[in-house]
Amino acid sequence: MSRSDAAPDPRGELRPSVRENRAPSGGGEAGRGSPSGAGDPARRTRRATTWAERAAGGLAGGALRVFLVVAALFWLLPTLGLLVSSLVAPTDLNDGGWWQVFGAPSRLTADNYERLLANDTITGSLLNTFAIAVPATLLVLALGAFAGYAFAWLEFPSRDWLFLVVVGLLVVPVQVALIPVSELFGTIGLFETTAGVVLFHTAFGLPFAVFLLRNFFAEIPRELLEAARLDGAGELRLFTRVVLPLGGPAIASLGIFQFLWVWNDMLVALVFADSANPPITVALQQQVRQFGNNIDVLAPGAFLSMAVPLVVFFAFQRQFVTGVMAGAVK
Repeated sequence: MSRSDAAPDPRGELRPSVRENRAPSGGGEAGRGSPSGAGDPARRTRRATTWAERAAGGLAGGALRVFLVVAALFWLLPTLGLLVSSLVAPTDLNDGGWWQVFGAPSRLTADNYERLLANDTITGSLLNTFAIAVPATLLVLALGAFAGYAFAWLEFPSRDWLFLVVVGLLVVPVQVALIPVSELFGTIGLFETTAGVVLFHTAFGLPFAVFLLRNFFAEIPRELLEAARLDGAGELRLFTRVVLPLGGPAIASLGIFQFLWVWNDMLVALVFADSANPPITVALQQQVRQFGNNIDVLAPGAFLSMAVPLVVFFAFQRQFVTGVMAGAVK
């Protein structure tokens, strides 16, 4: 046996060369030119299964996208109808539906908005709504952030029991407090005032704010706070320099929710607000005629009142999504 036909064994014996035991790939001359394993039925089956799974996944993803687009269009259809109705004269709306404007774009006009903005009641109600929504939102954010930090990181007697009381206040409906709070506000002179509406919204917005921010602040690593304390930071400096920047997404999400709740509220404004200078929701309700729908006032007024929350939401959309997803992924 030659050196090329056998290889030495560590024990001193000769063993056959690896080339002699190597099986031909593809069999004979035909197998030399074909790729390795091309004729393997199991491999062909696996490839076919992979392509089928990819095709099925692509079809499922495409169907899901189509469904989401259709659902979004149906969801936006009332808003589109409201917008088009606010840009069409009442006489044209009486002749047919708002969708007829797509065949005659010349019917679109801004006269409804001009008359609306010339109405002192509507413009005053918009300013009054801002005067209610902005302070009610800022107060809830400030007090909720302080209380959430205290419940999360400060030690004081009956802390957990007090937090359970705050959580229990979440289930108290607004309607239960209307009559007793009305009597209280009438006694102290806050009934039918802007301050009374702000205080009512702040009181009912604080339980959710404390619950949300406390749970968010509790996820901050303790080591980070201890390191700041070792550097000489007090509780106020720790709250303003460490906790607030880390809790920015949650605070922004809470601010959006609170602003939308206060801006779109009608029940509390109808009970506690000044009837001579009501918020926009009550003002639009007062514009309804007895024997007509007054669409030339309601449509532009409703869309204008809806545009402000939309601007706020899209302005803080990134912070809102970050705050909502903050507790979902570790």
